[in-house]
Amino acid sequence: MTRCRAYLLLLVAFGCVGCSSVTGPVIMRSSDGVEIAATVYSAGQPTVVLIHGWMCDQTYWENQIPALAGDFGVVTVDLAGHGLSGTDRESWTIDSLAQDAAAVITHLELTDVVVIGHSMGGRVGLEVARMLPGTVVGVIGVDTLHDADAVWSPEDLAFVDRFESDFTTACDGFVRGMFGKQADGALVDQVAADMCGGPGDIGTALLRDYVAFDLASSMQSAGVPVRCVNADLWPTNTAANRKYADFGVVILPGVGHFLMQEAPDELNAALIEIVTAL
Repeated sequence: MTRCRAYLLLLVAFGCVGCSSVTGPVIMRSSDGVEIAATVYSAGQPTVVLIHGWMCDQTYWENQIPALAGDFGVVTVDLAGHGLSGTDRESWTIDSLAQDAAAVITHLELTDVVVIGHSMGGRVGLEVARMLPGTVVGVIGVDTLHDADAVWSPEDLAFVDRFESDFTTACDGFVRGMFGKQADGALVDQVAADMCGGPGDIGTALLRDYVAFDLASSMQSAGVPVRCVNADLWPTNTAANRKYADFGVVILPGVGHFLMQEAPDELNAALIEIVTAL
């Protein structure tokens, strides 16, 4: 399924279920002029801005939108290089992706924003909070921000080189390894094909910036409470993270990296509870 068709089906499915109004895709421009697509599903306070992960897009939140839109404003974003957004950018970094999300929030004149980011989107969310102090009141990571004190080994860094030489093969193994043992095989195939069919040069550049990213500094600079809903596939170093931010985590056992698809009901309940508390 193409991203455009998936997006249209998303609008049809959720246009009248749990959403007061659907406006999208709204096309605006990031700070460097790249076109960014976003969708407004509902208005309210606070507003949750949903940021997808690496090589994904806003349709990955389809199981969360109806649940969240019943209580909060909901906006989803396609970061540059993903989904319906533009790809004409020279330097691909987490900071540049945060500029995309910040441009959407500013364009829509949103206030009291809670940024929810999956995977790489958690790092993007921290940077958005830093860029928009007073507007972003909290960041929630979905299976991300595991350890602010983690140090990448030479083997970890060499791992990225494989994407440079054969992006599709490296990506396929990478994505499949992030699912839980009980994940539906058809879902795994679909996500792997979708993510690994994207632009490899952009994906590789973002991976390189991901490993260079200073998570501890970003957590500290965000200046807002940081919460996570993480799987137990990788450990979360709560003690380390609390050195840099007001941090808390909910662990969902027995699932993999894609909580939105693997455990949607459990994730939705946790997100609603955390946003309400924030």
